[in-house]
Amino acid sequence: MKKLLNTLYLTTEGSSLRKEGENLVADVEGVEKARVPFHMISSVVLFGAIFVSPPLLQSCAAAGITIVLLSRNGRFQARVEGPISGNVLLRRAQYKASEKPEEIVRSILIGKITNQRSVLMRHVRDYGHETEAPILERLNFVVGRLAHIVRYVQVADIELDTMRGSEGEAANLYFSVFDHLIRSSEPSMRWQVRSRRPPLDPMNALLSFLYTLLTHDCRSAAESVGLDSAVGFLHRDRPGRPSLALDIMEELRPVLADRLALSLVNRRQIQASDFETREGGAVFLRDDARKTILTAWQERKKEERLHPFLEEKAPLGLFPYLQALLLARHLRGDLDAYPSLIWK
Repeated sequence: MKKLLNTLYLTTEGSSLRKEGENLVADVEGVEKARVPFHMISSVVLFGAIFVSPPLLQSCAAAGITIVLLSRNGRFQARVEGPISGNVLLRRAQYKASEKPEEIVRSILIGKITNQRSVLMRHVRDYGHETEAPILERLNFVVGRLAHIVRYVQVADIELDTMRGSEGEAANLYFSVFDHLIRSSEPSMRWQVRSRRPPLDPMNALLSFLYTLLTHDCRSAAESVGLDSAVGFLHRDRPGRPSLALDIMEELRPVLADRLALSLVNRRQIQASDFETREGGAVFLRDDARKTILTAWQERKKEERLHPFLEEKAPLGLFPYLQALLLARHLRGDLDAYPSLIWK
């Protein structure tokens, strides 16, 4: 089992990072605020203008610690890492499989749509008795329709574009009832439609932020087992896009990101006052809110769950790595098919 190392997040602009011995040291206005041994870190994620000393960059690269630079609002800017590692034979197998990806895409979509359905079913189970009859009827309809799409995707002779179309239909259905999962009474926290680049309301801003964190974890997981994060199966190749990381993320989004977003809002840990609207209508998280979310994200990753295929308990933070490992085993021929994560 891979050791669950920590991701260090820094959100205070104007702070600096330096190397001291075998430690990463974070200073704010010249005062030391944190000291973390290198062997306890797998990656460092920086939000906004934060100084990183050249000796620290060199040490992180040598130790295999990735440094990710994000804008103040969580938009990806750059990634600093050491020499690319990995088995060239595994990557060749990945490139070959990407030419005929139907079976892997089918597994990814079955996992994603089933997990979207699980999110809705959990809400019906927990709050169905408090839900108005028309809304409950709509939720149950979407749950049934998602089950139908999963069965359809499982048909062996449908083409790749047809599967992608089914994925789009499932996403539209899922987000068409997403507002019914929100229990906040604040009007501005209600859901209307998925918007990105930029997000146009608080819930979209929250989801986009969590998806950025999950993408980082999935990219690190793919590369840690020797896969090329730029070559995916469901997501088409595009310069600069980590298509494989986005593939792995699809089946994890509903249960790791969506459910956490709903919990934060429904428990009033995140409220409308935690967001700011910029010129042009773009909505972004305030600094204190980002810290709240990052803390909740790290705590969520520590929770242990039974992995349905491996039948072992593992922290949720390891699940991206486990899925990347299973994909690598399939590409090497050790598994007949890629076992997607089906949340139970």
